Amino acid sequence: MTPQYQIRADYDARTIVVYQAYSSEIADAALRAGRFVAPFSFQRMTWIKPSFLWLMHRSNWARKPGQERVLAVRMTREGWEQAVSQAVRTTADPQTLAQAAVHLQWDPERSLRGAALNHYSIQVGIGRHLIRTFAEDWVVSLTDLTPQVHKAATLVRNGRAAQAQRLLPAERVYPMSRSTEAHLSPK
Repeated sequence: MTPQYQIRADYDARTIVVYQAYSSEIADAALRAGRFVAPFSFQRMTWIKPSFLWLMHRSNWARKPGQERVLAVRMTREGWEQAVSQAVRTTADPQTLAQAAVHLQWDPERSLRGAALNHYSIQVGIGRHLIRTFAEDWVVSLTDLTPQVHKAATLVRNGRAAQAQRLLPAERVYPMSRSTEAHLSPK
């Protein structure tokens, strides 16, 4: 049985992949530059999600206005761990949350068809005071997954879930220290 609160991600020894959905204008500029540049906003929080299926639910498989492009953002594990170590849960005291450089929340993980599951997936909001560090120091590479997303969505709609599943990124339990696990726990 899957633990209720657990980070699952695509990662290697140095990096972790998080997902974001953007407009074509933002995605194209970022992909051309190989990093986030204007019109990406450095003045507002950006939410990163290590769960591919959660982002598919959120962006409606890259069909929501302003979320038509799905990017795999490969970032350093050091940056990821620095961010989550500073994170304050969105359920915290509003004054504490307002001062936090990083926000976090747990949302129900999603199935391939978008149904809420009985375990949760983490979202991490990088605030405007840390966003340049994220974009300039932590991001290693950007990959446009939009064609893969559209193909998988079509397969799901046509009742070919097993084929769609093969197009999804491999996610596994992300190792955390006990102190980080305790810090992130909603309890």
